Amino acid sequence: MAARAPFIMAGNEIGAGTRQTVEIPVAKLYTHTPLHVPVEVVHGRRGGPVLMVCGAIHGDEINGVEIVRRVLTNSALRHLRGTLVAVPIVNIFGFVQRTRYLPDRRDLNRCFPGSESGSLGGRIAYLLRTQIMENVTHIIDLHTGAIHRFNLPQIRAELKNPETIRMAEAFGAPIIINASLREGSLRAYADSQDIPVVTFEGGEALRFDDVVISSGVKGVIRVMRELEMIPAKKGPKAPRKRSETAANSQWVRTDTDGIMRPVASLGQKVRKGQKLAMVADPFGESETAVLSPCSGIVICVNNLPLVNEGEAIYHIARFDELSEAEKAMDYFRSSYEGDVGDDMIPVHPWDDRQR
Repeated sequence: MAARAPFIMAGNEIGAGTRQTVEIPVAKLYTHTPLHVPVEVVHGRRGGPVLMVCGAIHGDEINGVEIVRRVLTNSALRHLRGTLVAVPIVNIFGFVQRTRYLPDRRDLNRCFPGSESGSLGGRIAYLLRTQIMENVTHIIDLHTGAIHRFNLPQIRAELKNPETIRMAEAFGAPIIINASLREGSLRAYADSQDIPVVTFEGGEALRFDDVVISSGVKGVIRVMRELEMIPAKKGPKAPRKRSETAANSQWVRTDTDGIMRPVASLGQKVRKGQKLAMVADPFGESETAVLSPCSGIVICVNNLPLVNEGEAIYHIARFDELSEAEKAMDYFRSSYEGDVGDDMIPVHPWDDRQR
């Protein structure tokens, strides 16, 4: 059998059956200190898909960095078919500064496909597209909620491409949201190139959460098994983790300023008109209930008690069959009951014991 050809990235050759860290130069600091995006390439001995798994395209969304790190330590990669392109930190500027954005305040995930002579964001997007994504066949993009907003583990994808649906279902998050594409996003660019892509959301910016990280790692490995990049587990085939697809979702905003006291918790089933939170003034003279405008599952909660009028405080996913979505949440909770110690329970607000 002829040896598999090496994988080429940014002028580097990665031989079959080897792995290599490739440093992609992106820009310099004001001090002329160069910055690089580190990429770990694992090139299997046998042919197969080229999967890119990337984190921190928003620099403060650090759960994805740890997910990529743990995937790279998985022993199943010794038997890899195809190629894994792991980019733990896409937005190196934001990561260093602990911020979502680039130094010019642009959102890198609104800069694709980029331009060789455009803004800093456009130039970095262009570099990522031409130097890293050129030979990719599938993408998993890892995200979290924004600062003070905790996202339930979920997959977001535009469910038109059968391969995208296959990846989304294989990942095994409890909720799949059929999310439209946003202009300038990595997901929109990948879709324009017929590259199936799913976005994993879980946790909060600048915070690690072990259940979110664990579910992300397991999800990536499940997708790799589904794509036949790594061997299936030995023994009887385990049932696929249950996921339910939301038709759409709705943000709930407060109509008043004050101090918020949450009532509904992450992952909870709520009915239209149900109380989600109370917002009161600091003196106890007035208190206003925030009611759910629809029935669904709570997929994001604002953890900051200080709120202003119009601020988004809850995100509700809607389902055609709400009871099935609740079953998916119960299945997810039960599958992680033994993964963390009791001392970790308070950081998992979707746990039944938190209600």
